[in-house]
Amino acid sequence: MPTPSTTTPSLATLLAAARPFLNATPSPTISTLIAVLGAVGAGECWHKHGSFLAHLVDIHRILSLWNSPDAVSLCGLFHSAYSNSYVNLAIFDPHTGRDVVRSHVGDEAERLIHLFCVVPRQRIIHDDLLFRYTDEELVDHLAKSERSVREMEVNGRSEREEKWRVKIREILPEEGIVVDHIKTGEKVPVSRRVMAVFLMMTMADFSDQLFGFQDQLFNNDDGRLEFTGNNFTALWPGNGKPGLWMNSISRMGAIYTLIIREEALFISERKRASGDDVDHQRDEDIELVDPPVFDGCTKVLGTTEQREARDLYWEAVSSDQGMTLDKAEELLLRAIEKNPFIGEPNVVLAQVYLLRGRYEEAAVVAERGVRLLLEWGSPWDKRTSWEGWISWGRVLLMKAKERDWPQSSWGILNLGLVK
Repeated sequence: MPTPSTTTPSLATLLAAARPFLNATPSPTISTLIAVLGAVGAGECWHKHGSFLAHLVDIHRILSLWNSPDAVSLCGLFHSAYSNSYVNLAIFDPHTGRDVVRSHVGDEAERLIHLFCVVPRQRIIHDDLLFRYTDEELVDHLAKSERSVREMEVNGRSEREEKWRVKIREILPEEGIVVDHIKTGEKVPVSRRVMAVFLMMTMADFSDQLFGFQDQLFNNDDGRLEFTGNNFTALWPGNGKPGLWMNSISRMGAIYTLIIREEALFISERKRASGDDVDHQRDEDIELVDPPVFDGCTKVLGTTEQREARDLYWEAVSSDQGMTLDKAEELLLRAIEKNPFIGEPNVVLAQVYLLRGRYEEAAVVAERGVRLLLEWGSPWDKRTSWEGWISWGRVLLMKAKERDWPQSSWGILNLGLVK
Protein backbone atom coordinates (compact mmCIF):
# COMPACT_ATOMS: atom_id res chain seq x y z
CA MET A 1 0.00 0.00 0.00
CA PRO A 2 1.28 3.54 -0.65
CA THR A 3 3.44 4.65 2.23
CA PRO A 4 6.76 6.48 2.07
CA SER A 5 9.31 3.95 0.88
CA THR A 6 11.85 2.81 3.44
CA THR A 7 14.33 2.04 0.68
CA THR A 8 14.89 4.54 -2.10
CA PRO A 9 15.94 2.98 -5.42
CA SER A 10 19.39 4.02 -6.57
CA LEU A 11 19.72 6.25 -9.60
CA ALA A 12 21.32 3.31 -11.41
CA THR A 13 18.25 1.17 -10.68
CA LEU A 14 15.88 3.86 -11.96
CA LEU A 15 17.97 4.32 -15.11
CA ALA A 16 18.05 0.58 -15.77
CA ALA A 17 14.25 0.47 -15.68
CA ALA A 18 14.00 3.51 -17.97
CA ARG A 19 16.59 2.50 -20.59
CA PRO A 20 14.17 0.61 -22.88
CA PHE A 21 12.11 3.80 -23.07
CA LEU A 22 15.06 6.20 -23.32
CA ASN A 23 16.54 4.18 -26.18
CA ALA A 24 13.22 3.37 -27.88
CA THR A 25 13.87 -0.37 -27.55
CA PRO A 26 10.62 -1.83 -26.22
CA SER A 27 9.99 -5.55 -26.06
CA PRO A 28 8.95 -7.30 -29.29
CA THR A 29 5.40 -7.54 -27.94
CA ILE A 30 5.13 -3.81 -27.23
CA SER A 31 6.79 -2.98 -30.58
CA THR A 32 4.11 -5.04 -32.32
CA LEU A 33 1.33 -3.31 -30.38
CA ILE A 34 2.71 0.13 -31.21
CA ALA A 35 2.75 -0.90 -34.87
CA VAL A 36 -0.91 -1.98 -34.55
CA LEU A 37 -1.81 1.45 -33.16
CA GLY A 38 0.12 3.14 -35.96
CA ALA A 39 -1.61 1.01 -38.58
CA VAL A 40 -5.03 2.27 -37.48
CA GLY A 41 -3.91 5.90 -37.68
CA ALA A 42 -3.15 6.81 -34.07
CA GLY A 43 -0.05 8.71 -35.19
CA GLU A 44 -2.17 10.99 -37.39
CA CYS A 45 -4.58 12.06 -34.63
CA TRP A 46 -3.96 15.27 -32.68
CA HIS A 47 -3.96 14.92 -28.90
CA LYS A 48 -3.44 17.84 -26.51
CA HIS A 49 0.36 18.09 -26.64
CA GLY A 50 1.16 16.13 -29.79
CA SER A 51 -0.10 13.00 -31.50
CA PHE A 52 -2.41 10.38 -30.05
CA LEU A 53 0.11 7.62 -30.72
CA ALA A 54 2.86 9.46 -28.84
CA HIS A 55 0.48 9.97 -25.90
CA LEU A 56 -0.50 6.28 -25.78
CA VAL A 57 3.16 5.22 -25.82
CA ASP A 58 3.95 7.77 -23.10
CA ILE A 59 1.18 6.51 -20.81
CA HIS A 60 2.43 2.94 -21.20
CA ARG A 61 5.91 4.18 -20.26
CA ILE A 62 4.70 6.02 -17.16
CA LEU A 63 2.62 3.10 -15.91
CA SER A 64 5.47 0.68 -16.56
CA LEU A 65 7.93 2.87 -14.64
CA TRP A 66 5.39 2.94 -11.80
CA ASN A 67 5.59 -0.90 -11.77
CA SER A 68 1.97 -1.37 -12.78
CA PRO A 69 0.75 -4.88 -13.63
CA ASP A 70 1.04 -5.77 -17.31
CA ALA A 71 -2.72 -5.58 -17.85
CA VAL A 72 -2.80 -2.03 -16.44
CA SER A 73 0.19 -0.89 -18.53
CA LEU A 74 -1.42 -2.39 -21.63
CA CYS A 75 -4.64 -0.60 -20.74
CA GLY A 76 -2.56 2.58 -20.71
CA LEU A 77 -1.22 1.79 -24.19
CA PHE A 78 -4.78 1.44 -25.56
CA HIS A 79 -6.56 3.55 -22.98
CA SER A 80 -8.77 5.71 -25.22
CA ALA A 81 -8.91 3.36 -28.19
CA TYR A 82 -12.74 3.21 -28.08
CA SER A 83 -13.01 6.94 -27.22
CA ASN A 84 -13.92 8.04 -23.66
CA SER A 85 -15.58 10.75 -21.61
CA TYR A 86 -12.72 13.21 -22.24
CA VAL A 87 -11.89 12.75 -25.93
CA ASN A 88 -13.36 11.43 -29.18
CA LEU A 89 -10.60 9.19 -30.52
CA ALA A 90 -12.26 5.89 -31.36
CA ILE A 91 -9.53 4.25 -33.44
CA PHE A 92 -11.27 0.91 -32.80
CA ASP A 93 -15.04 0.48 -33.12
CA PRO A 94 -16.35 -0.32 -29.62
CA HIS A 95 -19.07 -2.52 -31.16
CA THR A 96 -17.01 -4.57 -33.62
CA GLY A 97 -13.40 -3.97 -32.57
CA ARG A 98 -13.32 -5.48 -29.09
CA ASP A 99 -12.35 -8.90 -30.39
CA VAL A 100 -9.53 -7.28 -32.38
CA VAL A 101 -8.17 -5.45 -29.34
CA ARG A 102 -8.64 -8.54 -27.17
CA SER A 103 -6.60 -10.60 -29.61
CA HIS A 104 -3.72 -8.17 -29.20
CA VAL A 105 -3.70 -7.46 -25.44
CA GLY A 106 -5.63 -10.33 -23.84
CA ASP A 107 -8.92 -10.55 -21.94
CA GLU A 108 -7.84 -8.83 -18.72
CA ALA A 109 -6.34 -5.74 -20.36
CA GLU A 110 -9.18 -5.41 -22.90
CA ARG A 111 -11.75 -5.49 -20.11
CA LEU A 112 -9.97 -2.59 -18.41
CA ILE A 113 -9.64 -0.70 -21.71
CA HIS A 114 -13.35 -1.07 -22.42
CA LEU A 115 -14.36 0.01 -18.91
CA PHE A 116 -11.99 2.97 -19.05
CA CYS A 117 -13.69 4.11 -22.25
CA VAL A 118 -17.33 3.72 -21.18
CA VAL A 119 -17.45 4.99 -17.59
CA PRO A 120 -18.14 8.72 -16.96
CA ARG A 121 -14.58 9.16 -15.71
CA GLN A 122 -14.59 12.96 -15.67
CA ARG A 123 -17.67 13.10 -13.44
CA ILE A 124 -16.51 10.31 -11.13
CA ILE A 125 -13.00 11.61 -10.62
CA HIS A 126 -13.83 15.28 -10.31
CA ASP A 127 -17.38 15.56 -8.93
CA ASP A 128 -17.51 12.32 -6.93
CA LEU A 129 -13.92 12.17 -5.68
CA LEU A 130 -11.76 15.30 -5.93
CA PHE A 131 -14.45 17.85 -5.13
CA ARG A 132 -15.57 15.93 -2.04
CA TYR A 133 -12.34 16.77 -0.19
CA THR A 134 -10.50 19.95 0.74
CA ASP A 135 -6.72 19.91 0.63
CA GLU A 136 -6.62 20.18 4.42
CA GLU A 137 -8.98 17.24 4.82
CA LEU A 138 -6.85 15.09 2.54
CA VAL A 139 -3.72 15.89 4.53
CA ASP A 140 -5.53 15.02 7.76
CA HIS A 141 -6.94 11.76 6.39
CA LEU A 142 -3.56 10.72 4.98
CA ALA A 143 -2.02 11.07 8.43
CA LYS A 144 -4.85 9.24 10.16
CA SER A 145 -4.95 6.45 7.60
CA GLU A 146 -1.22 5.87 7.97
CA ARG A 147 -1.71 5.42 11.72
CA SER A 148 -4.63 3.05 11.09
CA VAL A 149 -2.59 0.85 8.78
CA ARG A 150 0.31 0.78 11.22
CA GLU A 151 -2.04 -0.24 14.03
CA MET A 152 -3.31 -3.12 11.92
CA GLU A 153 0.19 -4.23 10.97
CA VAL A 154 1.65 -4.00 14.47
CA ASN A 155 -1.27 -4.90 16.75
CA GLY A 156 -3.83 -6.49 14.45
CA ARG A 157 -6.46 -3.92 15.40
CA SER A 158 -8.68 -1.77 13.16
CA GLU A 159 -11.77 0.41 13.54
CA ARG A 160 -14.25 0.59 10.65
CA GLU A 161 -15.94 3.74 11.96
CA GLU A 162 -12.89 5.98 11.79
CA LYS A 163 -13.89 9.19 10.04
CA TRP A 164 -11.49 8.80 7.12
CA ARG A 165 -12.70 5.23 6.47
CA VAL A 166 -16.37 6.16 6.65
CA LYS A 167 -15.88 8.92 4.09
CA ILE A 168 -13.95 6.82 1.57
CA ARG A 169 -16.62 4.10 1.84
CA GLU A 170 -19.36 6.68 1.26
CA ILE A 171 -17.62 7.75 -1.94
CA LEU A 172 -16.44 4.31 -3.08
CA PRO A 173 -18.17 1.48 -1.22
CA GLU A 174 -16.36 -1.81 -0.77
CA GLU A 175 -18.78 -3.47 -3.21
CA GLY A 176 -17.94 -0.89 -5.88
CA ILE A 177 -20.22 1.47 -7.77
CA VAL A 178 -22.67 1.26 -10.66
CA VAL A 179 -22.44 3.99 -13.30
CA ASP A 180 -24.19 4.84 -16.55
CA HIS A 181 -22.46 3.90 -19.80
CA ILE A 182 -21.52 7.25 -21.39
CA LYS A 183 -23.13 6.35 -24.72
CA THR A 184 -25.86 3.77 -24.13
CA GLY A 185 -26.93 4.66 -20.60
CA GLU A 186 -26.87 1.01 -19.53
CA LYS A 187 -25.75 0.25 -15.99
CA VAL A 188 -22.05 -0.65 -15.65
CA PRO A 189 -20.65 -2.09 -12.38
CA VAL A 190 -17.14 -0.95 -11.49
CA SER A 191 -15.19 -2.34 -8.54
CA ARG A 192 -13.44 -0.06 -6.08
CA ARG A 193 -10.05 -1.45 -7.10
CA VAL A 194 -10.70 -0.78 -10.78
CA MET A 195 -11.67 2.80 -9.92
CA ALA A 196 -8.38 3.10 -8.01
CA VAL A 197 -6.55 1.91 -11.13
CA PHE A 198 -8.41 4.46 -13.26
CA LEU A 199 -7.56 7.20 -10.78
CA MET A 200 -3.86 6.31 -11.01
CA MET A 201 -4.12 6.14 -14.80
CA THR A 202 -5.68 9.60 -14.85
CA MET A 203 -2.70 10.90 -12.88
CA ALA A 204 -0.43 9.50 -15.59
CA ASP A 205 -2.75 10.72 -18.34
CA PHE A 206 -2.90 14.30 -17.08
CA SER A 207 0.80 14.51 -16.25
CA ASP A 208 1.69 13.61 -19.83
CA GLN A 209 -0.69 15.94 -21.67
CA LEU A 210 -1.36 19.04 -19.58
CA PHE A 211 0.58 22.29 -19.97
CA GLY A 212 -0.14 26.00 -20.05
CA PHE A 213 -2.50 25.80 -23.04
CA GLN A 214 -5.20 24.06 -20.99
CA ASP A 215 -4.90 26.74 -18.31
CA GLN A 216 -5.73 29.31 -20.98
CA LEU A 217 -8.46 27.16 -22.54
CA PHE A 218 -10.32 26.61 -19.26
CA ASN A 219 -9.33 29.82 -17.41
CA ASN A 220 -7.52 27.72 -14.81
CA ASP A 221 -6.17 30.77 -13.03
CA ASP A 222 -6.70 29.35 -9.54
CA GLY A 223 -4.92 26.08 -10.38
CA ARG A 224 -7.82 23.89 -9.20
CA LEU A 225 -8.24 22.37 -12.69
CA GLU A 226 -12.03 22.28 -12.50
CA PHE A 227 -12.54 22.67 -16.30
CA THR A 228 -15.15 25.39 -15.77
CA GLY A 229 -13.85 28.11 -18.12
CA ASN A 230 -14.63 28.39 -21.82
CA ASN A 231 -11.88 30.36 -23.55
CA PHE A 232 -12.21 28.54 -26.87
CA THR A 233 -10.30 31.29 -28.66
CA ALA A 234 -7.02 30.28 -26.93
CA LEU A 235 -4.39 29.62 -29.59
CA TRP A 236 -2.57 26.29 -29.42
CA PRO A 237 0.13 25.64 -28.27
CA GLY A 238 0.45 28.89 -26.35
CA ASN A 239 3.79 29.94 -24.90
CA GLY A 240 4.78 26.51 -23.58
CA LYS A 241 4.63 27.50 -19.92
CA PRO A 242 4.20 24.55 -17.51
CA GLY A 243 0.59 24.10 -16.51
CA LEU A 244 -1.13 24.40 -13.15
CA TRP A 245 -2.15 20.75 -12.87
CA MET A 246 -0.03 19.41 -10.04
CA ASN A 247 -2.41 20.29 -7.20
CA SER A 248 -5.10 18.23 -8.90
CA ILE A 249 -2.77 15.30 -9.55
CA SER A 250 -1.49 15.36 -5.96
CA ARG A 251 -5.10 15.26 -4.74
CA MET A 252 -5.79 12.28 -6.99
CA GLY A 253 -2.73 10.57 -5.55
CA ALA A 254 -3.90 11.25 -1.99
CA ILE A 255 -7.35 9.78 -2.65
CA TYR A 256 -5.72 6.81 -4.40
CA THR A 257 -3.69 6.20 -1.24
CA LEU A 258 -6.79 6.42 0.95
CA ILE A 259 -8.58 3.90 -1.27
CA ILE A 260 -5.84 1.30 -1.09
CA ARG A 261 -5.26 1.79 2.62
CA GLU A 262 -8.99 1.18 3.12
CA GLU A 263 -8.74 -1.81 0.78
CA ALA A 264 -5.89 -3.27 2.83
CA LEU A 265 -7.81 -2.84 6.08
CA PHE A 266 -11.03 -4.24 4.62
CA ILE A 267 -9.29 -7.36 3.27
CA SER A 268 -7.45 -7.92 6.55
CA GLU A 269 -10.71 -7.64 8.49
CA ARG A 270 -12.46 -10.07 6.16
CA LYS A 271 -9.66 -12.61 6.40
CA ARG A 272 -9.71 -12.42 10.20
CA ALA A 273 -13.48 -12.90 10.24
CA SER A 274 -13.95 -15.59 7.61
CA GLY A 275 -10.55 -16.69 6.35
CA ASP A 276 -11.56 -15.88 2.78
CA ASP A 277 -8.61 -15.18 0.54
CA VAL A 278 -8.90 -13.35 -2.81
CA ASP A 279 -12.33 -12.13 -3.91
CA HIS A 280 -12.18 -12.04 -7.69
CA GLN A 281 -15.58 -10.34 -7.89
CA ARG A 282 -13.95 -7.33 -6.26
CA ASP A 283 -10.94 -7.53 -8.59
CA GLU A 284 -8.63 -8.25 -5.67
CA ASP A 285 -6.32 -10.04 -8.11
CA ILE A 286 -5.42 -6.60 -9.53
CA GLU A 287 -2.34 -5.30 -7.72
CA LEU A 288 -2.53 -1.67 -6.61
CA VAL A 289 0.99 -0.28 -6.90
CA ASP A 290 2.69 2.68 -5.25
CA PRO A 291 3.50 5.47 -7.76
CA PRO A 292 6.64 7.25 -6.52
CA VAL A 293 5.41 10.79 -7.25
CA PHE A 294 4.47 13.13 -4.39
CA ASP A 295 6.45 10.96 -1.97
CA GLY A 296 4.51 7.84 -2.81
CA CYS A 297 1.20 9.73 -3.20
CA THR A 298 1.30 10.90 0.42
CA LYS A 299 1.65 14.67 -0.08
CA VAL A 300 -0.71 17.36 -1.39
CA LEU A 301 0.75 20.34 -3.23
CA GLY A 302 -1.22 23.51 -2.55
CA THR A 303 -2.54 25.68 -5.36
CA THR A 304 -0.62 28.72 -4.13
CA GLU A 305 2.65 26.80 -3.95
CA GLN A 306 2.22 25.29 -7.41
CA ARG A 307 1.57 28.69 -8.99
CA GLU A 308 4.37 30.48 -7.16
CA ALA A 309 6.84 27.69 -8.01
CA ARG A 310 5.82 27.72 -11.66
CA ASP A 311 6.10 31.50 -11.93
CA LEU A 312 9.49 31.61 -10.19
CA TYR A 313 10.82 28.90 -12.51
CA TRP A 314 9.40 30.60 -15.58
CA GLU A 315 11.02 33.91 -14.66
CA ALA A 316 14.37 32.15 -14.25
CA VAL A 317 14.30 30.31 -17.58
CA SER A 318 12.47 32.73 -19.89
CA SER A 319 13.93 36.13 -19.08
CA ASP A 320 15.27 37.83 -22.21
CA GLN A 321 16.78 40.71 -20.29
CA GLY A 322 20.03 38.99 -19.29
CA MET A 323 19.52 37.62 -15.78
CA THR A 324 22.45 37.31 -13.40
CA LEU A 325 23.39 33.86 -12.10
CA ASP A 326 22.75 35.11 -8.56
CA LYS A 327 19.18 36.01 -9.46
CA ALA A 328 18.60 32.74 -11.36
CA GLU A 329 19.86 30.75 -8.37
CA GLU A 330 17.58 32.64 -6.00
CA LEU A 331 14.52 32.09 -8.20
CA LEU A 332 15.19 28.40 -8.74
CA LEU A 333 15.85 27.69 -5.07
CA ARG A 334 12.58 29.36 -4.16
CA ALA A 335 10.76 27.39 -6.87
CA ILE A 336 12.16 24.12 -5.52
CA GLU A 337 11.19 25.06 -1.97
CA LYS A 338 7.62 25.76 -3.09
CA ASN A 339 7.34 22.61 -5.24
CA PRO A 340 9.91 19.93 -4.37
CA PHE A 341 8.17 17.30 -6.50
CA ILE A 342 9.43 18.26 -9.99
CA GLY A 343 12.80 17.69 -11.59
CA GLU A 344 13.29 20.52 -14.07
CA PRO A 345 14.10 23.37 -11.63
CA ASN A 346 16.80 21.14 -10.10
CA VAL A 347 18.29 20.40 -13.53
CA VAL A 348 18.40 24.09 -14.45
CA LEU A 349 19.90 24.94 -11.06
CA ALA A 350 22.62 22.34 -11.68
CA GLN A 351 23.72 24.28 -14.77
CA VAL A 352 23.79 27.50 -12.75
CA TYR A 353 26.08 25.82 -10.19
CA LEU A 354 28.33 24.40 -12.92
CA LEU A 355 28.70 27.84 -14.44
CA ARG A 356 29.88 29.04 -11.03
CA GLY A 357 32.26 26.13 -10.44
CA ARG A 358 30.20 24.78 -7.53
CA TYR A 359 30.53 21.16 -8.60
CA GLU A 360 29.44 19.36 -5.44
CA GLU A 361 26.19 21.34 -5.27
CA ALA A 362 25.66 20.82 -9.00
CA ALA A 363 25.98 17.05 -8.59
CA VAL A 364 23.41 16.99 -5.79
CA VAL A 365 20.70 18.92 -7.63
CA ALA A 366 21.42 17.28 -11.00
CA GLU A 367 20.95 13.82 -9.51
CA ARG A 368 17.83 14.92 -7.68
CA GLY A 369 16.39 16.41 -10.87
CA VAL A 370 17.11 13.31 -12.96
CA ARG A 371 15.68 11.07 -10.25
CA LEU A 372 12.42 13.04 -10.14
CA LEU A 373 12.11 13.01 -13.92
CA LEU A 374 12.64 9.25 -13.96
CA GLU A 375 10.01 8.79 -11.27
CA TRP A 376 7.44 10.84 -13.17
CA GLY A 377 8.09 9.28 -16.57
CA SER A 378 6.96 12.55 -18.17
CA PRO A 379 8.17 16.16 -18.21
CA TRP A 380 6.59 19.02 -16.30
CA ASP A 381 8.22 21.58 -18.61
CA LYS A 382 7.06 20.19 -21.94
CA ARG A 383 9.05 22.53 -24.14
CA THR A 384 11.40 19.60 -24.56
CA SER A 385 10.89 15.87 -24.21
CA TRP A 386 11.25 13.67 -21.14
CA GLU A 387 14.17 11.96 -22.84
CA GLY A 388 15.77 15.33 -23.55
CA TRP A 389 15.48 16.49 -19.95
CA ILE A 390 16.98 13.27 -18.62
CA SER A 391 19.88 13.22 -21.08
CA TRP A 392 20.68 16.89 -20.32
CA GLY A 393 20.46 16.26 -16.59
CA ARG A 394 22.80 13.29 -16.91
CA VAL A 395 25.30 15.40 -18.86
CA LEU A 396 25.24 17.96 -16.05
CA LEU A 397 25.70 15.25 -13.43
CA MET A 398 28.62 13.73 -15.33
CA LYS A 399 30.36 17.10 -15.76
CA ALA A 400 29.80 17.92 -12.08
CA LYS A 401 31.54 14.70 -11.09
CA GLU A 402 34.37 15.48 -13.52
CA ARG A 403 34.57 18.99 -12.02
CA ASP A 404 34.55 20.51 -15.48
CA TRP A 405 32.29 22.75 -17.52
CA PRO A 406 32.78 24.33 -20.97
CA GLN A 407 33.84 27.95 -21.11
CA SER A 408 32.67 28.62 -24.67
CA SER A 409 29.49 28.40 -26.71
CA TRP A 410 31.02 25.74 -28.95
CA GLY A 411 31.96 23.79 -25.86
CA ILE A 412 28.31 23.74 -24.81
CA LEU A 413 27.22 22.52 -28.25
CA ASN A 414 29.83 19.76 -28.13
CA LEU A 415 28.28 18.25 -25.01
CA GLY A 416 26.15 15.16 -25.36
CA LEU A 417 27.93 11.93 -24.55
CA VAL A 418 26.76 10.38 -21.28
CA LYS A 419 28.93 7.80 -19.55
